[in-house]
Amino acid sequence: MSGQALRVGFAGTPAFAAEILGHLLGHSRHPVVAVLTQPDRPAGRGRRLRPGPVKELALAHGLPVFQPENRAGLEALPLPGLDVLAVAAYGLILPPALLERPRFGCINVHASLLPRWRGAAPIQRAILAGDDSTGITIMQMDEGLDTGDILWQERCPIDPAETAGSLEARLAAMGGPCLLKVLDDLAAGRTERRPQGEAGATYAPKIRKEEARIDWTESAVQIGRRVRAFNPPGASAVLRGQEMRILEAGVAEGVPGASPGDVVRADGDALRVAAGEGTVVIRRLQLPGRRPVTARDFLNAHPAWRQQERDA
Repeated sequence: MSGQALRVGFAGTPAFAAEILGHLLGHSRHPVVAVLTQPDRPAGRGRRLRPGPVKELALAHGLPVFQPENRAGLEALPLPGLDVLAVAAYGLILPPALLERPRFGCINVHASLLPRWRGAAPIQRAILAGDDSTGITIMQMDEGLDTGDILWQERCPIDPAETAGSLEARLAAMGGPCLLKVLDDLAAGRTERRPQGEAGATYAPKIRKEEARIDWTESAVQIGRRVRAFNPPGASAVLRGQEMRILEAGVAEGVPGASPGDVVRADGDALRVAAGEGTVVIRRLQLPGRRPVTARDFLNAHPAWRQQERDA
């Protein structure tokens, strides 16, 4: 290890970023001297203002926290003497004046192998697209949307049963060590920058609520991906007039003569629903205002579903 310790600023808001900040605080020789995070948001039944995970962690470690509301607030931030600003799922676009202020600029921890899945929702988009792998990219930030030079990348596979929640947790655990390696490289003067280029670039736009709505005319494979990509909180669906969230589902062969949305079997550990191609095998679900349950527990509590399947 060589070079002087860097004065690090950290910008992030959700649990993904808090995991990365926690790794720096517990394992890095580079002190975190300032934290940027989004303003507190209303949450819970009382809609009281609640700090995000990064703010809670920063305050627990006695770090100064800044919560600018907009671009003007970011430009006016008093952040003297920063060597580098590390950014992870911050949620606000940094103005050019801030990008250039630290000695080594701003670096971003991005949850994809850039240039694949630039943008706000790389984890969900990778699962929706059926990608078999993704990873972490540490990128030198510029004025474009995730277009800066690559400083480090690490790949990880996407398991066939992977949900957005489980994949995010694995990538967050990878992000801290990757970021720490780049900070050490910056301090030692041994970083290598690699331009991304545009070949293979894709965009991961912010998730819209309607995208989590299941359309039974889609293939069972695509519905299965949708269930995994939107867990949490779960993909929404209607079966036999009942609103529900589907939390876990597999894929099986189609049933001849069944129409999309038909419950073709309701027993044992699953609800089997016809799709546009194939059958969706629902194993966990949640009714509005209720706790998540297995399909077996749901059927035990709603025996009429079995009777309807026998009468169909």
